[in-house]
Amino acid sequence: MHPPPYRRKAALTALLASLAPVGTSAFSAVRRASTVTSMSAAAADPISPDPEAGDVAAASRSLGLFARTPLVPSAPLTELCSGRRVFLKLDALQASGSFKDRGMAHLCHTLRSEQGIGRLISSSGGNAGLAVATVAPRLDMEVSVVVPETTKALVVGRLRRLGADVTVHGANWNEADALARERADADDGAAYVSPYDNPLLWTGHSTVVDEVREQLAEEGVGGAPAAIVASVGGGGLLCGIFEGMERHSWDGAGAAVIAAETVGAASFGRALESGAVVRLSSIDSVATSLGALEVTEVALSRTAGHRGRGGSVSSSLCTDAEAVGACVRFAEDHRMLIEPACGAALAALYSERLREELLAAIPPEGPIVVEVCGGSGVNLDLLAAWKEEFLS
Repeated sequence: MHPPPYRRKAALTALLASLAPVGTSAFSAVRRASTVTSMSAAAADPISPDPEAGDVAAASRSLGLFARTPLVPSAPLTELCSGRRVFLKLDALQASGSFKDRGMAHLCHTLRSEQGIGRLISSSGGNAGLAVATVAPRLDMEVSVVVPETTKALVVGRLRRLGADVTVHGANWNEADALARERADADDGAAYVSPYDNPLLWTGHSTVVDEVREQLAEEGVGGAPAAIVASVGGGGLLCGIFEGMERHSWDGAGAAVIAAETVGAASFGRALESGAVVRLSSIDSVATSLGALEVTEVALSRTAGHRGRGGSVSSSLCTDAEAVGACVRFAEDHRMLIEPACGAALAALYSERLREELLAAIPPEGPIVVEVCGGSGVNLDLLAAWKEEFLS
């Protein structure tokens, strides 16, 4: 039994009193920093992406379809790591609430400009659907999203307020995805949009590495970081990080990638251990946004490529309690709300046992970058309820 809603909210109100103004002002700054132009202006002055310069997804960036998010130092995590510098890449400040705006922006713009697609049918545990519902309407595209029954009511409500046609179907994402694919196959004018398994998504996500490279240089850090820590669900973000690191030769510099999951949603961790894709029988975790029963095969092939070029890849598996604990401590330290799927990446440093494993697995010099991927399936009441359930 959870305490009544007013008591759950009171439990965290004092703790997070400054959250709304800080989050709002930070997001506003990101939006102001983004260059927004019209489709006609972009057509008149096209940008040709230059992969060698890291200028990928330039067209969607020029339209302001995703933001250049802040990279900020974390004094609390740096202290926990005995002075080892830790930076946070705040993709929770993307318009939809998660990193997924990056990939969806590049995918939607490509489908619209090159194929004339006007309708999209997506499956999602929540965040991918919110990203496509945020980005696509700005390109005059219609959006339908199929979500599983585990999707939080607040996420379904947000999807509908963004104008998406929402269907709730299936016990998990895989069942929702099957229906989305079926509908897309039956509609000649629509395109199916995977939440993670598409090269256009990976290229869009790779822009996070381009930005981190620029921002580390602004902080006086030259070259590759020691490690990038990121949560893994189906593997889309991971594929993008590998792509960006290869583009800037960070793999050859020995940089590590730490792939974070909860134990009950460890599709990548199981695959990494076995050397092949492993299909989980179910998702048994509070981190429902990590809820793909199996990771894309490309995540494994890119893992092998990263290792072959001199980089390292490690799995970090936390408990649900550690993920929730990281969400709470992050709110205390940085006054931002994140969901447990993102908490898995932060748990790799907040958890003493996982932090020791991480520091032993990465190069001895250089900063650590944590991709704060975000997630919209959280509010004060939910965080209070998770704290009551897992940390009391």
